[in-house]
Amino acid sequence: MNTSSSEAHADYSALIQEDRIHGSLYTSEAVFKDEMQRIFREGWVYVAHESEIPNRGDFVRRRIAGDPVVVIRAADERINVFVNRCAHRGNLLCAEDRGSTRAIVCKYHGWAYDLQGDLVDVPYPAGLTADRKGLGLTKLARIDQYRGFYFASFNENVMPLMEHLGKSAALIDRACEMSPTGKLKLNGGWVQHRFKSNWKMLPENDVDGYHVSFVHPSFAEAIRTRYDEAALLQSEEDLVSEARYWGMGHTEIDFSKAYKSVLGWFGCDEKRYPEYVANMVKSYGDEGARKRMTMGPPHACIFPNLFLAEGNIGMFEPISPTECIHWHTPMQLENVEQGVNDRFKRQSEGAMGPAAFLLADDAVIAERAQEAFGQSGGWLDLSRGMEREHEEDGVMVGHLTDELTNRGFWHHYRTVMAPAPKPARIVKAA
Repeated sequence: MNTSSSEAHADYSALIQEDRIHGSLYTSEAVFKDEMQRIFREGWVYVAHESEIPNRGDFVRRRIAGDPVVVIRAADERINVFVNRCAHRGNLLCAEDRGSTRAIVCKYHGWAYDLQGDLVDVPYPAGLTADRKGLGLTKLARIDQYRGFYFASFNENVMPLMEHLGKSAALIDRACEMSPTGKLKLNGGWVQHRFKSNWKMLPENDVDGYHVSFVHPSFAEAIRTRYDEAALLQSEEDLVSEARYWGMGHTEIDFSKAYKSVLGWFGCDEKRYPEYVANMVKSYGDEGARKRMTMGPPHACIFPNLFLAEGNIGMFEPISPTECIHWHTPMQLENVEQGVNDRFKRQSEGAMGPAAFLLADDAVIAERAQEAFGQSGGWLDLSRGMEREHEEDGVMVGHLTDELTNRGFWHHYRTVMAPAPKPARIVKAA
């Protein structure tokens, strides 16, 4: 089996086995090119949240499979996603990360497009003889949303979004329902960390419960944290948090069984924010509110690039086989007292900020792994916990320290990258 990084066509069925994967999947240019096409162009990719573009003309910049895109709210309130490239000479249209505009105007030759992407004005128009209808912006073929989370695809024939999300939609529900109104606000600003590692190490690591005590011990030593009982410094038998695989590549570390009191996951109790507790009870009833406020928000990855990081929302952006960007912003709740959202911000800074306890450690581990792969890669074992994983209501469940989540990610990845051949067409003789 050829596993070199120069391999023209990777054999994904051979490189991804039931209990191990080959390291060339992190280093191969050919594999990366395949991923950008099959996963990031042909599948659903998270692009933005509705709260980032609340008004007509509001836009944010993103990048999908190496292509710059702009996500913009049109005059009819719908969300459009365009390739951020002028149809004339290919110049970048929106250079700012975010903003608001009545029209999209190219700064090179002044071509102007409306919020639907149609060409509406050309300076010195007598020189343009081509049909303007064919010179609009390139719009992504499919756009859909679930509870304000917008996803897009270049592929007109992509499966319905709800089929892609499957049971993992419950994880988005869980995040949204930390708010009394069921709505989030992502207005705290995005922080970007550039990793010198393959993008797949981000969703792998973010739902890996095995590394926590070894990579992040300073977190537990420096501050008294809710993770002490959920994931740190416990014997294997005493760890009650679980690894969960929701299907379709969606994965989770579920800490909720370790949380015993209302707002314990938040590092406080219900007396700290009585107005928040009262509004939650008003919205969900006493039992429903207490259940939500005891479980806390999810720690989960929605394949391929959305991270529901408890008090944060994250994104994974591939750059090359050996480089990626980890985005995050503090989760903010609609209709809560300011102290609640301020606490989310401070905890986000402590966990994932530039000088934080967690993300910097994870970056070092990812970059060391990338260096260790070299060019040959070698085999990586993913067998831990295979014998004790089990199914609960259609979701696979394993011990916190088991590699169930990584196996789930990679097995779905194999399905996407090496789809089963279509059955041969049988033609009956006349």
